[in-house]
Amino acid sequence: MILDIYKDSLEYSAKDWKTLVILGVICLFNFLLLPVFLITGYNYRVIDTAVHGIINGRDPLPDFEDIIGIFVDGVKVVIVQVVYLLVPFIIFMIFVIVAGIVDNVASAGIMIIGALLTFVALIVSCLMSQMGLCHMAYNEGAFSKAFAVSEIKEVIDEIGWFECIITYLGLIIITIVISFVVTALIGLIFTALGISGFALGANAGGIFALGMFINALVSMFIVGPYLSIFNSRSIGLLYTMQI
Repeated sequence: MILDIYKDSLEYSAKDWKTLVILGVICLFNFLLLPVFLITGYNYRVIDTAVHGIINGRDPLPDFEDIIGIFVDGVKVVIVQVVYLLVPFIIFMIFVIVAGIVDNVASAGIMIIGALLTFVALIVSCLMSQMGLCHMAYNEGAFSKAFAVSEIKEVIDEIGWFECIITYLGLIIITIVISFVVTALIGLIFTALGISGFALGANAGGIFALGMFINALVSMFIVGPYLSIFNSRSIGLLYTMQI
């Protein structure tokens, strides 16, 4: 089932290259902060489509017609993520404060325990956050459903904590591998061109610089948006495993 989720999501993310370019253009202006909400909002729409669809179905990619709605969804997504991430942060700060009160020997032990508990809390919070977004989407965007902890826990219990964690680890690995392979491939091509150009008396430095520029463009306008859709689709389909 997990492999089916990956297969579906990899194919789904490549359905419309125009969408990838549009997302890339939006990413280009992320330094203005507001476009960040459009990206998170669009990814939420991908999740929404997935939780109401089926694996290996013919779900379409969301369109950009409702920009205001996408922006609002993005704001809601960021709020949900921040609230859930506050939990491990608060746990860590409690241990930091306690460690600062006791002596040095006890302080080291407290910080080790605090770091371990914070790590566990971070994993649980991230999982609850993502499933919370799926739960909100499944319940027609009801914001309160993103914080219905008992309901979200039941969803994860139904799917299986092990399956959820393994799926997320797989997403991380696939994301890293695709990013590395694309970057390395473009790098190798322009390295070969640069060496060949140098042998022919051309400006090898310019060729290498062009390769770096193209690598950056491909990462921003194709690979980055592709992987964001892939991850969002996978998360949404993971949620459907309990339905």
